[in-house]
Amino acid sequence: MTYKISLTAHYTKQKRRALCRAWLSMLLAVPAMLLSTVILADVTTKIGYLAQEIDTGPVLSNILPEPEDAGLRGVDLAINDSNTTGKFLKQSFVLDAFSDENSERIIERAQHMYQEGIHSFVVNLPASTLNTLSNSLPNDVLILNAGAKDDQLRQTNCPKNTLHTIPSRAMLTDALGQWLKARRLTDLLLITGPTDDDQAYTAAIKRAANRYGLKIVAEKAWDFDTDLRRTAQREMPLFTQTKEYDIVVVADERGDFGEYVLYNTWYPRPVVGTQGLTPVTWHRVVEQWGAAQLQKRFEKLTGRWMGEKDYAAWAAVRTIAEAVTRTNSEDVQVLKSYIASDAFELAGFKGRKLNFRSWNGQLRQPIALIHPRSLVSQSPQEGFLHPVSELDTLGFDKPESQCRVLERF
Repeated sequence: MTYKISLTAHYTKQKRRALCRAWLSMLLAVPAMLLSTVILADVTTKIGYLAQEIDTGPVLSNILPEPEDAGLRGVDLAINDSNTTGKFLKQSFVLDAFSDENSERIIERAQHMYQEGIHSFVVNLPASTLNTLSNSLPNDVLILNAGAKDDQLRQTNCPKNTLHTIPSRAMLTDALGQWLKARRLTDLLLITGPTDDDQAYTAAIKRAANRYGLKIVAEKAWDFDTDLRRTAQREMPLFTQTKEYDIVVVADERGDFGEYVLYNTWYPRPVVGTQGLTPVTWHRVVEQWGAAQLQKRFEKLTGRWMGEKDYAAWAAVRTIAEAVTRTNSEDVQVLKSYIASDAFELAGFKGRKLNFRSWNGQLRQPIALIHPRSLVSQSPQEGFLHPVSELDTLGFDKPESQCRVLERF
């Protein structure tokens, strides 16, 4: 009997100690709960979207035009995504969008947005308007370029406070050049269109050819205004008759003639570049690494496929949202410091975490090589190495660029 009493007494003492520890834990948790309440105060981030409507003129082929809302719908999806996750952290994101064909009105609107407290901008603008914008706003802004692929924006002409989520032409053509080298398709016929953008794409192709040991055996300029819908089978073989080549590279960004080069060359050879096998930052055929879910959300929202500018704009807003989530701040200087740090990583549905190059503010990202119905490959290709990141084999590496954007954030 005595033994049973002592056991009961021991058990009662242990139970009291456990209850005391539980009450002590609850009391200690109260300050932490109060602190978390303070930390999770409401954070509202305003984002401005600016787009310039460019008249590219009539095209000679009957290709599908780019959607008028390209870019904007990517922003819409990213705002929705960010608000869905942000509500648990008391974070919200508000969009103010403006589009116009006149660059001066766009700059005026941007300045008005700044006065209303918008310091983060996602832009789909030509290089000239982007430069004017970056110079017209104070230093406490963050601009994310989701439209201009111009190489000089990453190499010599470095707009301040600007990051690039759209890849440069150099990144796209390097991705293509690596694939050509890996497949040993080294002798090129290069066909260039008449526009300034075509000339810029050709310059990027020549840079990639020199970089990867590819040989341009012949170069031809397309300066005709022929309607090829009825005559391509007769005219294209004669136009492409030259020294033997492994592959045809087309520089026709507007789509005047490139679609008719396929299957109509003098030698039966593949076509790559702006038509045929094309390097892109995004396309409907990209489905790996969870991309199919992003594609479905976009299609449900918009009723169409997600294009390159849509993805670049989505990535731009998600960059801002990721920084807000990690810092719990809408202060643009806090956001810029975090984005420029080694801690920043963007989940971009591309198989690896993405971040920005410290020199020119370019988003590091793999480049898909696609044809309209399938993903063929993704660059960087295996075997192309870099001491820092294999992604830096695409585009301008630090020694090749005069920019030092993030260092001046």
